[in-house]
Amino acid sequence: MENSSLITYLLLVPFIGSFLLLLIDKSREHLIRYTGLVISLLAFIISLIIFFNFDSQNPDFQFTHKFPWIENLNIFYFVGVDGLSLLLVLLTTFLTPLTLISSWSSIKTRVKEFTFFMLILEVGMLGVFVSLDLFLFYIFWEAMLIPMYFIIGIWGGKERIYASIKFFIYTMFGGLLMLVAIIWLAVYASTPLGYFTTNLVELYSVGPEVESTIQNWMFLAFAFSFAIKVPLFPLHTWLPDAHVQAPTAGSVILAGVLLKMGTYGLLRFCLPLFPQASITFAPYISVLAVIGIIYGALVAMVQTDMKKLVAYSSVAHLGFVVLGIFAMTQEAVQGAIIQMINHGLSTGALFLLVGVIYERTHTREISEYGGIAKLVPVYSFMLLFVSLSSIGLPGLNGFVGEFLILIGSFKSPVLGSWWFTVFAASGVIFAAVYLLWMYQRVVFGEVKNPKLSTLTDMNPREIFIMIPIIIFIIWIGIYPSTFLNISEKSTAKVIEQVLPAEKVTLK
Repeated sequence: MENSSLITYLLLVPFIGSFLLLLIDKSREHLIRYTGLVISLLAFIISLIIFFNFDSQNPDFQFTHKFPWIENLNIFYFVGVDGLSLLLVLLTTFLTPLTLISSWSSIKTRVKEFTFFMLILEVGMLGVFVSLDLFLFYIFWEAMLIPMYFIIGIWGGKERIYASIKFFIYTMFGGLLMLVAIIWLAVYASTPLGYFTTNLVELYSVGPEVESTIQNWMFLAFAFSFAIKVPLFPLHTWLPDAHVQAPTAGSVILAGVLLKMGTYGLLRFCLPLFPQASITFAPYISVLAVIGIIYGALVAMVQTDMKKLVAYSSVAHLGFVVLGIFAMTQEAVQGAIIQMINHGLSTGALFLLVGVIYERTHTREISEYGGIAKLVPVYSFMLLFVSLSSIGLPGLNGFVGEFLILIGSFKSPVLGSWWFTVFAASGVIFAAVYLLWMYQRVVFGEVKNPKLSTLTDMNPREIFIMIPIIIFIIWIGIYPSTFLNISEKSTAKVIEQVLPAEKVTLK
């Protein structure tokens, strides 16, 4: 579908809705919560309409909407989706209403401001995934920082100010490097094209022609910015602080969607715009990805705080995604995309469950628990189910992504060694160790802590939030084709954009 305004409506609904919220008196908290929920559900419905009208056989951008924005600089408001971005758009609109419901009992102060920032954050995240103009992309990329900064800084834990500033500075620094590269590329394009442009579709033909030394520098500027967001080892140090200090809703969105912006950026911009540089740096970035997989898992093993353990597991899981992207085979890139969705569901659910128990006990220390299986059987089952999906148990979602990434990286012509796969596979074993060990210490054994005697099981609202996530965990695990078919043609197109450039080196 060409020139459809659906994506613009998708951005406008939460944007306008968030400002309408500000008109409601802050004392009417219930009205504010329900209004925020209705607005986020409307966005979800629009994303479903896009999903059901999407032509998965067409690798090009669909539902595009374009009009001049800064005419003197030839900068356009240009949005659209393809198979790479559609699933991430759906993930964003799916998780936002669930996080708003999850915060009904945990966020008791400044409810209006919190709901406002969550909706603005949704606009920023969606904007990143649908922008087809590099300048527009950069605006959304940086704009999304502001609501997340406030969500951590106002409703977070004891060290929230430190965590929010660290998060802001890290991401802002990476973003500025990317801005330099965007300007550099747009100026460079003005020679072959005859005009300055930030249009991504036009730059796809210019980027590969850039001289290799300059291409390397542009690639590094983009990749560094995205690697901070992923976060790729050793740029991950902001993540545990941000996760631990953020409120539950903030952690779910941070793990579920924000980290995917980095991996999405690598796939959408770095690979097709700078194919020569991507192939040159692929083995080095893959080494960092594999280190991240093993390091994240080993550090998760020694955590005493449940939330920090889940945060470090994200470093390991996203190492898999980066490895899949730079393996540059159809299986690996498909695996990387589905693994982004899987991580959003599984890790998002883990953060929700840590939040559920934290609300009741006000502690996340693993040593404070033990023996809660008898007290909270529903919670214990949910925690086990989600942990198994995060580990990658066959039949659940995590297995599909990891399996495809391992197959694809094993036969990758770019990486040229099966050692990447061997070391990455060890991360699956480590994941089982830290998650099952945490589960055993929290749920089994005798109840030693007298404070746990009044522990109550999950209420209907909390179960209601978990059910849709569990449905998708099983769905992707048993029949992943529903989602893999959406991205298949688009991933093939990205790989074609990269590999023909270097057929000579791929012996």
